[in-house]
Amino acid sequence: LIVNANEMAVSISNEIAVVHKFVRDHYSKKFPELESLVLNPLDYARAVKRIQNETDLTTIELSDVLPASNVITISMTASHTSGKPLPKEEMEQVVDACDVALDLEESRRQILQFVETRMQFFAPNLTAIVGSEIAAKLIGTAGGLVALSKVPASNILVFGKKPKHMSGFSSISTHRHVGYVIDCDLVMKYPPELRLRACRLVASKVSLAARVDSFDGDKSGKQGQILRSQMEKTLEKWQEPPPPKQEKPLPAPDDRPKKRRGGRKYRAMKERYAMTELRKRQNRMQFGKVGDEDDNNFRDLGLIGQSGSGRIRLRADDGKGFKTCLLYTSPSPRDRQKSR
Repeated sequence: LIVNANEMAVSISNEIAVVHKFVRDHYSKKFPELESLVLNPLDYARAVKRIQNETDLTTIELSDVLPASNVITISMTASHTSGKPLPKEEMEQVVDACDVALDLEESRRQILQFVETRMQFFAPNLTAIVGSEIAAKLIGTAGGLVALSKVPASNILVFGKKPKHMSGFSSISTHRHVGYVIDCDLVMKYPPELRLRACRLVASKVSLAARVDSFDGDKSGKQGQILRSQMEKTLEKWQEPPPPKQEKPLPAPDDRPKKRRGGRKYRAMKERYAMTELRKRQNRMQFGKVGDEDDNNFRDLGLIGQSGSGRIRLRADDGKGFKTCLLYTSPSPRDRQKSR
């Protein structure tokens, strides 16, 4: 019986869509802009039933049918619409179609109310998570409990999504891509900035609970209560403030002497790459004197050749000790002028 009721609710929704298309096609001759201003089929039918062939909408009360923002936009748009009034016979057909759509919605609502009363026995785990009303809507939209168990969580999240036309108003505070799940008490009792994440979490657990109920895994609803408690702990964890940033102390200075390698090969390598006395002398210069430059490479010679002797005393290591040798260099240009 519950399955048949859900299937009937789905078929009624399809019939409402067909009737909405009929009303929209005929009434677009009178008010073509209304289709883009009112997106919900039932709200569209109520608005058409109120407006009919009227041109001055300031005399018609629409605040109990549509949101206030939409009423202002519709009134301004109707004042310069390009449509023309419908004939009396055609207008009567449109109004009758609107009545049919509203009657179908009332029948669908009664069927869902009946399903809600049986949800505690039909899907106890799903009811423990989202409540009987939302559980009945989800099952009715999917076309049955078995069909709901086959739907992924990302699609369950948008079940019952209604297109919202803000009419130029800000849409920052609105939640997009959510449906019946956002009306769950588990979601609404948390701050707005967490509700979208909470909807995704609830949709994932709804998918698991529907699979448990479809196979009669737990008739007591205990599994649904466990899933709900897990979600509550997760949501409470999300609301906790982040831990304070801890200042890490600087590491203790390492004043111990470094380990250096020793041995014959290491000493030979140091001798091979050590800076010679000639290079050290080239890297130095006397204060207040201009250094000589090499005639070929234009490199500064530093202290090489500054003494005027043309030779430098160098030390070389032969492995057994130090011995002194003389390295003769070419005389500097200043020494050449003195010799002349």
